[in-house]
Amino acid sequence: MNELNQAQLLELVNTKQIAQGNPRVRALTQRIVTDLFKTIDEMDVTPDEFWKAVDWLTRLGQTGQFGLITAGLGFDRLIDIRLDEADEKAGRAAGTPRAIEGPLFVAGAPTTQVETRLDEGEPKGEIFVMEGQVLDTDGQPVANAMMDVWHANEVGGYSHFFPGMKPYELRRRIETDAQGNYRFRSFLPPGYGIPPNSPTAELFEALGRHGKRPAHIHFLVVAPGLRTLTTQVNIPGDTYIDDDFAFATRDGLIIELENDVAPAGYESLGITAPFTRSRFNFVMQKALNEDETSPAARMARVTANA
Repeated sequence: MNELNQAQLLELVNTKQIAQGNPRVRALTQRIVTDLFKTIDEMDVTPDEFWKAVDWLTRLGQTGQFGLITAGLGFDRLIDIRLDEADEKAGRAAGTPRAIEGPLFVAGAPTTQVETRLDEGEPKGEIFVMEGQVLDTDGQPVANAMMDVWHANEVGGYSHFFPGMKPYELRRRIETDAQGNYRFRSFLPPGYGIPPNSPTAELFEALGRHGKRPAHIHFLVVAPGLRTLTTQVNIPGDTYIDDDFAFATRDGLIIELENDVAPAGYESLGITAPFTRSRFNFVMQKALNEDETSPAARMARVTANA
């Protein structure tokens, strides 16, 4: 029988197989395909609209901007909300809030002990130092924790993704001391927007939405026996701090700034004049299993488990 109605076609698409395959992949694909069939039918999607969407997805993949789309449509924050809800239900709602990783993490940044400079050469903005401790939920210092930290340059670009930047520019890895201390010097990063004239920009223009992110700094903190923490802090006062296109702002992650801090004690960071400082402690949960201690960022985890 080669003449099919919609229901018969959907049944064939969802049940055809010559091998067992992956049951989880089959179940997810069936749900997605069923919902898309329903959407096309109920929204009366035209052939031109369908193939325009296919063209857009093709161009999106070529630009590597899927990570922007998942954040901008709320999927990244949805995953965090579900993890938060699971923690709350399990009585594990403690420590520094998680926040979305974003698509621009790069492993292998230069590692230093206790303190470092993310920036190089002359300051490209207001000199900024962030410092504090890594602690566990009992308030005990976490020695030898490894902290990846990364942020955008003065025009919103990230090294390895933005033309003209040096490898690992504004990216460092810090190992805490016996008291869990860390500190780094950089400059206060600006907010930024999604790339103009891109597939991502096309979608958000069609949705009538902006693509702006408030100023923020990313962190990935790892320590033996503790649950890996992926988070980001926001710089107060940004226009978009309560209107982040990626929905990533969290109340517990808006840092406080101290202005005109005296330079004494910060000479090792090359500071000789008053600067801006923030003190912030990262609090990590105890891990329930080895998987929760994995130092891998999201795409590395996917590759390792493929």
